[in-house]
Amino acid sequence: MAVHASKRRKLEHESSEEDDEASFASFSDDGEDGGDREEMEVDGQDAGGDNELEEASDEDGEDENEAQSVARPERKGLKKKSDPAKLALQSSGGIYTAGTFKNNMFKLQVDELLEQIKPRRGKREEAAEQALHSLKATIERTSPRPARSIDEAERELLMSSKVAVPFPDPRPAKDAKYKLEYAKSAHINVIGSFAMKTSSRTKDTLEVDMTVTIPQSLFQDKDYLNHRYFYKRSYYLAFIAAQVKQAHGADYNICFEDFRDDQLKPVLVVSPKEASGKSGEVKPAPRWRINILPCIATDTFPAEKLLPTRNCVRQAEDAKSDPTPFYNSSLRADMLTTQYLKLVHGAASGCSAFRDACLLGSTWLRQRAFTSNKSAGGFGNFEWHTLMALLLQGGGPNGKPVLSEGYSSYQLFKATLQVLAMKDMAKQAVVIGHASGDVRAAASGLPMVWDGLRSHNVLYKMQPWAYLQLRREARTTLAMLGDQLYEGFDATFILRLDNPLLRYDCAVDLPAGAVKDASKLYEVLKRGLGDRVSQVTIRPCSTSSWQLGAARPRSFAKGSVQAAFNVNPDTVHRTVDHGPSAENKAEASSFRKFWGEKAELRRFKDGSIQESLIWAPSEAGKPVLEQIMRFLLKRHVSEMADASAKLTDDGFSRMLRHGPSTVLFKPLMEAFKQLEIDIRGLEDLPLSIRQIMPADAQLRYSSTQPPVNVPGRPRPLPADVTIQFEGSARWPDDLVAIQRTKIAFLLNICEKMQEAVDGVTTRIGLENQDHDSLNQGFLEIIYDSGAAFRMRVHHDREQTLLERQLKDKSLAPSVKESAAVGLAAYKRLYLKTPAHTQSVARLCSRYPALSGTIRLTKKWFASHLLANHIAEEVIELVAIRNFVQPWPWQVPSSVQTGFLRALHWLSRWDWRAEPLIVDLSGSAELKQPEVQAIKTHFDAWRKLDPSMNRVVLFAASNADTDGTTYTDSNPSKVVAARMTALAKAASAEIEEKTVDLEAANLFASPLSDYDFVVHLNASASGGKKRRSLNGNAAFKNLELASLDDPSMVGFEPVTSFLNELQNLYGSAVLFFSGGVERPVIAGLWSPQTAPRSWKVNLAYSTIPAKEPKGEDVQAHINKDALLAEVARLGGDMIEKIEAQR
Repeated sequence: MAVHASKRRKLEHESSEEDDEASFASFSDDGEDGGDREEMEVDGQDAGGDNELEEASDEDGEDENEAQSVARPERKGLKKKSDPAKLALQSSGGIYTAGTFKNNMFKLQVDELLEQIKPRRGKREEAAEQALHSLKATIERTSPRPARSIDEAERELLMSSKVAVPFPDPRPAKDAKYKLEYAKSAHINVIGSFAMKTSSRTKDTLEVDMTVTIPQSLFQDKDYLNHRYFYKRSYYLAFIAAQVKQAHGADYNICFEDFRDDQLKPVLVVSPKEASGKSGEVKPAPRWRINILPCIATDTFPAEKLLPTRNCVRQAEDAKSDPTPFYNSSLRADMLTTQYLKLVHGAASGCSAFRDACLLGSTWLRQRAFTSNKSAGGFGNFEWHTLMALLLQGGGPNGKPVLSEGYSSYQLFKATLQVLAMKDMAKQAVVIGHASGDVRAAASGLPMVWDGLRSHNVLYKMQPWAYLQLRREARTTLAMLGDQLYEGFDATFILRLDNPLLRYDCAVDLPAGAVKDASKLYEVLKRGLGDRVSQVTIRPCSTSSWQLGAARPRSFAKGSVQAAFNVNPDTVHRTVDHGPSAENKAEASSFRKFWGEKAELRRFKDGSIQESLIWAPSEAGKPVLEQIMRFLLKRHVSEMADASAKLTDDGFSRMLRHGPSTVLFKPLMEAFKQLEIDIRGLEDLPLSIRQIMPADAQLRYSSTQPPVNVPGRPRPLPADVTIQFEGSARWPDDLVAIQRTKIAFLLNICEKMQEAVDGVTTRIGLENQDHDSLNQGFLEIIYDSGAAFRMRVHHDREQTLLERQLKDKSLAPSVKESAAVGLAAYKRLYLKTPAHTQSVARLCSRYPALSGTIRLTKKWFASHLLANHIAEEVIELVAIRNFVQPWPWQVPSSVQTGFLRALHWLSRWDWRAEPLIVDLSGSAELKQPEVQAIKTHFDAWRKLDPSMNRVVLFAASNADTDGTTYTDSNPSKVVAARMTALAKAASAEIEEKTVDLEAANLFASPLSDYDFVVHLNASASGGKKRRSLNGNAAFKNLELASLDDPSMVGFEPVTSFLNELQNLYGSAVLFFSGGVERPVIAGLWSPQTAPRSWKVNLAYSTIPAKEPKGEDVQAHINKDALLAEVARLGGDMIEKIEAQR
């Protein structure tokens, strides 16, 4: 019977058969305490292309009736007396935690997550344990091997066992004076998350680390120098590999692999083979792997010899060389496996929430693609757990603990994030214990958490770019968790955030063979791109495994190195860079050396003479950022890097006609200002003007088409504006009379504008003539510059009269319905849209990439024929949300990133159960009570209309708290479901292609999904090949005259045609249109048009038909006649009609 782990607290395993069961007891223990094993350097492999944290399942064969004792995070009350740890936190910069959990819902979600990811025993774990026992027994049975020369030892092992010694580069000299030998291991321990029971129970491969301690007798005093320890370690590992191969080669896959991408430390990886079933089919093997890691005792070499400031790789005896901090720390880490075993065990014993906090931290890191591997940041489970354990001992002022043992798991998690976010460990090392001045100075440029007791830098594998990325992620997560209006659980723990297209503004893939030094690449790009980018991140190629008999791969040419950037939108398109002054000889020389022939000496208007760089504007071809990047790659990396670089190009920006810049809107904005000046300058108006408000997408930088007369757009669309006069008792108190009075005001303005303003054309237009209570007239004002406006009069008395009619119980239902329609139209036209326009325009001025993002998102909706169903204000809210609530990322700095994140959010938006709420203020003006009121309104709509026949999408903002202003009755569930399906397909394409993504592919969808498609002429649809309306103008001057005709301003034949089709056949057909972005109108036959019993006065054309098995006559929709009528109505606008069903 196995001894229970809690009764045998052994920190290491002696090589004896008697203690075998005690050492491995925790593997088969169903209790909550694994006993005596701790987290070392274990990270589960990344979950492939999964977008979210996969829910753990019972796939491993766990007993369904097994009691699952989940250790809930304890909410221990802090003592009333002053907590030294909390005082230390406050004095060091702020309070780390505001409560045990963010809120009750967050706590429930965390508890559920922990229950899903906590490890439990299954078939996979059992198989791994059996392998551990057999491997341990094999290693213990291995006989010693006497010392031999390097050449002899290597040749003998290769000839007898077909195992090549995985020596690191540079290989040892064959005539080296020291010899290689094998002796029985001093200890065999299982360490890491598996033994500690902090390994996340996800669908990743179960990874187990088993250390084999090399006897101290095999080393000499100076073996820490010049790779001698690593050579002896490699031979020791190869000898073990030979024995394991002989004993278990038929049962397991066995190979070498660099541990955490550290080529100094290969390990032996043992994993199961796939088995064949009775019928010959291949059964998938349980997903586990065992890493066999040689290590040494703590006192093998003096700690002071391995400080980061020392040099341990010397070219000659007593030669003075630069420090070798990575080499030293890598060797030191092999000496400290037992020490960190004890450290983390002590933390877990003293802090009840420590294990749960480890699971939360591991999940957070995994979703952001951080692991202990050098290529994946060098910060993984081991670093997180060790950092927390150290912070429970010190790190604060006067050496006091930063963390308290009474913290909950969420408090430990959040406080650790705050340490990572607030402390710049690359400038000032975080020291727990004692550190000399030399060690503190060694942190310059590289992150350092110095464990003084063990003389080790925990973060030695991290590169500068990885550390900056880690800090950025920590700061973003903290800001997200502090946002009281945003429930950040999913974004913190569930979403995968490793897709470079969503995470960065620009990325470039380079062949690994073209980049010899990732650090040099980083320094070159960082210096060359300067303030154009706010972040440069390098993702080196990860190392691969190799067979036992093969030589270690010297290069990984099949892989790639990725450089990614977040840009500064204010400077990224700058075409002139100013370098140092010509008088500063040293800096000017360095500048010319770096930039070569690109550097120019120029005199500027202020008289200064400076070194300069001149780049071609982005509009001329390649974006400025790409020009600089390619120049840097060719000059400082290699010509191969430049020639083979794959960039996420500027294809998305090029999808927008005339580019993403708001400069395109400047003429219209200036014309609007002039309009306000002109109208306010009119004399003898009946009433003074209170305000003139913009109420159009063109006046908020968000229209897909150019807002004024530019090449490629023959006639402008008038921009809606509203004018409101000061109050007066002379206004009539009747809705119909008010509409007539408003027309009189517009006529007066029209006449005075014609008389007082030169270069302007004005005319009165009528609308809504079938509804007396709706607005009846507007004034069109057209400037010679091409700017056009459509003005309506806003009178606030209308709202009072309409609300009075709704409350009047004596009125007929039809009158009340008309009043409800009028009130909704009034609020949308005069209250909500002007407020929305002002807010969006302000945000577009604040965020340079927002305007292009909105326009590109609208183009996506139009390209998929959804433009006539989803109001552009709703689309704008979808795009804006990624800027004012960018979590789990930071604010997008490019159009591409903003657009792709909008699609990503759309693909995950559950509009059935979740409202879209956007704070258009951008400054947290939308408070929690208002948000709660909006959610209450949403819940009320879902209860009132559970089938969502009227309101499907609920989109609210601080400018429109109703949430249904732009979504009442449109879109339908069918359209909303298609929107989600298209967004999911786009997200899948983004996830699969990453850097190879073609922008145009996201805007293409097949027309085969529709029952019929009406193809329109480009002349009518406003496509790229625009012609005159008649299409047959014999003379160019007549065609131009028709384009300049003011009466044609605002004429949209396709929109008018679509509206007529919807009015005539809307009950029988669901129409889809893309406007000018896609010259087609598609249709789906309504389910209501299915064959039905014959009767008269159906809303669509029918033909009688008798069913084969009955005598009843059924009414079938006459599709041919209906489509023929559509063709007749469309006339020359239609090229062809395809009937597909």
